[in-house]
Amino acid sequence: MANSDNVKSEAILDQMKLHLATDAGKNLVKKIGLVYQFRIAPKKLGFDEVVYTVDLKKGEVIKGPYEGGKPDATFSFKDDDFVKISLGKLNPQIAFMRGAMKIKGSLSAAQKFTPDIFPKPSKL
Repeated sequence: MANSDNVKSEAILDQMKLHLATDAGKNLVKKIGLVYQFRIAPKKLGFDEVVYTVDLKKGEVIKGPYEGGKPDATFSFKDDDFVKISLGKLNPQIAFMRGAMKIKGSLSAAQKFTPDIFPKPSKL
């Protein structure tokens, strides 16, 4: 049985932390300047969610809810769907229309959340 602290998305978000420290990451912060909160469920939306904050104002990724007020947009998805979206294998609009991704907050902020904000997987 999967532990809620052991979602596949965690590896992607750890990479995101490193990515935000690079020049490309710093450009993202300048360009986007929004705060996203991710609620990632191991198997079923709304259950055993792990919450992450991707702060593209400060350029940081934090495990836990955003503490600086309200995030600009909050996304909820299953771990597998988050992985597919972040790797560019699932279009965020299609995921939203299928109900695989739920959004709260500003839709215009949410539309700036694209697979481009994620670091590309390194080729081994």
